[in-house]
Amino acid sequence: MSRLVVVSNRVADPRKTAAGGLAVALAEFLNNTGGLWFGWSGKVVESAHGGRAGEAELHTHQAGPVKLVTLDLSREDHDAYYLGYSNGVLWPVCHYRLDLADFESSYIAGYRRVNQMFARKLAPLLKPDDVIWVHDYHLIPLGSELRALGCRQRIGFFLHVPLPPPLMFAAIPGHDWLMRGLCSYDLVGLQSEADHEHFCRYIQREAHAQDLGDGQWRVFNRTLRAGAFPIGIDVEEFNALAEGAEARELYQRMKREYSRRKLLVGVDRLDYSKGLPHRLRAFRELLQKYPDTHRSATLIQIASPSREDVTAYTDILHQLESLCGSINGNFGELDWMPVRYMHRTVARARLPGLYRASQVGLVTPLRDGMNLVAKEFVVAQDPADPGVLVLSRFAGAAEQLGEALLVNPYDSEGTAEAIHLALQMPLEERITRHQALLASCKRWDVHWWCDSFLDTLNKSQAEESGTPWLRL
Repeated sequence: MSRLVVVSNRVADPRKTAAGGLAVALAEFLNNTGGLWFGWSGKVVESAHGGRAGEAELHTHQAGPVKLVTLDLSREDHDAYYLGYSNGVLWPVCHYRLDLADFESSYIAGYRRVNQMFARKLAPLLKPDDVIWVHDYHLIPLGSELRALGCRQRIGFFLHVPLPPPLMFAAIPGHDWLMRGLCSYDLVGLQSEADHEHFCRYIQREAHAQDLGDGQWRVFNRTLRAGAFPIGIDVEEFNALAEGAEARELYQRMKREYSRRKLLVGVDRLDYSKGLPHRLRAFRELLQKYPDTHRSATLIQIASPSREDVTAYTDILHQLESLCGSINGNFGELDWMPVRYMHRTVARARLPGLYRASQVGLVTPLRDGMNLVAKEFVVAQDPADPGVLVLSRFAGAAEQLGEALLVNPYDSEGTAEAIHLALQMPLEERITRHQALLASCKRWDVHWWCDSFLDTLNKSQAEESGTPWLRL
């Protein structure tokens, strides 16, 4: 069995469930193959050995049979690669916010420099029959940099964020170089069919790719595969969390303290892609249009801190604080506060209890690659008395979770109507919808995602060379 090598911006210990669903899903393959996980340590040093990025020291840690290898970034590299190009250019453009992109010319040089450093440091650690899986927008050119160093292993890439339409992607300076980098992989995985369509349209229009059928393309003098591999959650792991003491304690407390209320819940990172001001405006519209929600509907909105040194995030924070204050001031009573807003992170072990205590889950991003909160909300529900998921049609999850109430988050009035419908929905309909949603979450869980991606990558290699690189 070939060894699995995972490369991502950050590295997680697969033995720790708190590391998240990605680490849990990859743990089995990494453990079985004595795998390697490579990435940034998360540390920024003012000078990385004289300032030369290529001289960054590797840190190795053994996590059971898995080797974790990380490196530090210099301040200059961090600011250009991570803050500048990854989060200042790619993140806003991929989330359809060209107006927030900072196309500073020096950023792309730092982005390429760090990807070259990753390749130089990783290449000597590779074995000839390794299977390499690269993750996310920080490392798009890594495959081409590895190829330039002579690496001929199977290399797959998965993009966790949306891929914008071709014309929007073409607004990125160096977009053709980025896409050529994507096409250096043997398999490109995307979150949704819409993202997959955008990829195919781009390589056809801009690179004159030849469609070979069955997800295969001939482009830039090589053959690759591309497809949609929607990521899911670990349903069993999340159910175990729901049965834990912290989740059960919070559920009981919420049911007790809000016994006369109908709870709506939103759990998001503080990010302009999540549509939080739009959600609060829709909630205000709900209170204005439907008096029966007064002294009843309570929105608990958690906005976890995120990149607060960036001006766009500071603006959103101020908007949220202003909207929450306005709604509570205009509609609140002595014994009822319409919005409970928390600008902090809630422990993941407690979230299932909060979800289960809520009648409505609000997942209304303006654009999202997938959004796993939607799936967590579904899995956490009581099957005999489930809550209702109100979901943005612009979240990747909408392709799988069609039984949710799908909304346009830009339409405050329409979203308010959907929320009111959710609050009034009869039990029989709630159960029917929930059963279908839960079946989707179980069928396309994180293990399906991992298995299907690696199986497709393996099949691509077998078809091209007859070599079984990874036996699943």
